[in-house]
Amino acid sequence: MIRAGIIGGSGYTGGELIRLLINHPECQIGFVYSTTRAGSPVYKAHPDLLGQTDLLFVDQVDPEVDVVFLCLGHGNSGRFLKDWEFNPATRIIDLSNEFRLEEKASLRKRTFVYGLPELQKERIAEAENIANPGCFATAIQLALLPLADQGLLSDKVHIHALTGSTGAGAGLSETSHFSWRNNNVSWYKPFTHQHLGEIYRHLNQLQKASTDLQFLPLRGNFARGIFATVYTSFGGNLEDAQMYYREYYREAPFTLITEEPPDLKQVVNTNAAHIHLHLHEGVLLITSVIDNLLKGASGQAVQNMNLMFGLPETTGLQLKAIGF
Repeated sequence: MIRAGIIGGSGYTGGELIRLLINHPECQIGFVYSTTRAGSPVYKAHPDLLGQTDLLFVDQVDPEVDVVFLCLGHGNSGRFLKDWEFNPATRIIDLSNEFRLEEKASLRKRTFVYGLPELQKERIAEAENIANPGCFATAIQLALLPLADQGLLSDKVHIHALTGSTGAGAGLSETSHFSWRNNNVSWYKPFTHQHLGEIYRHLNQLQKASTDLQFLPLRGNFARGIFATVYTSFGGNLEDAQMYYREYYREAPFTLITEEPPDLKQVVNTNAAHIHLHLHEGVLLITSVIDNLLKGASGQAVQNMNLMFGLPETTGLQLKAIGF
């Protein structure tokens, strides 16, 4: 049985991890760390867990657990690992952006491997520490990896991606107020979003050439999910494109090619990614939909844990979509 620790368990990603791990057949939660809620029952922060767990938040860690999930705000993971030392055999899975780029991929002799299973499952299985991908980065890379693998990203790639309000975290801000977000749509960080660095790095790693991404992130008036539409020039026919995608994702249990245009409800509350292809006058439109808190964060973190500990990657992640 894998013993896990969760650092920062009161936010959205920490809450999702607790929900997944209390029902994981091969894992048990050793502690949930929170400086602001120590001594309080976990269900006080996550009322839906009433009757599901008797765990209390703590302000101390067990350095001997098998795996630690860092669910801290961006820039805080490194500071936490400097303050708290774990057994060298303890695996670390960081859900922030701190270790996703190569030049920031190590700390205190710990080297972090980028944790996108559809990109490098074998490296993840051998890794001691994982930098979990960003939510936008996951949806966009899944849309483009098969084309990069074929060296076919030769023209500008235009990306419009709409995310739910949970993508902004649990802390309240002007643009996450219900009265502002409801019945509203807006864009932010046009062409400069922080996830672009990791996307460029891995697409160029596959293609061995520079890729030009024009990324426009948008805020949606819903709670969870990412709906990304990506389009670029394509010289082949639709059957060629579908062949590339089906072959590339042949051993990816969560990334599915659908013949019908997808919608968010098909993937919300699951670790799945649905990809759809549409060709029009030499332009290939790729639609990629995921749940930003699961495949875009905590679900993918558990998928990475499964790979690291030699379990089937679907273990504990057989989740049901909301449907309606």
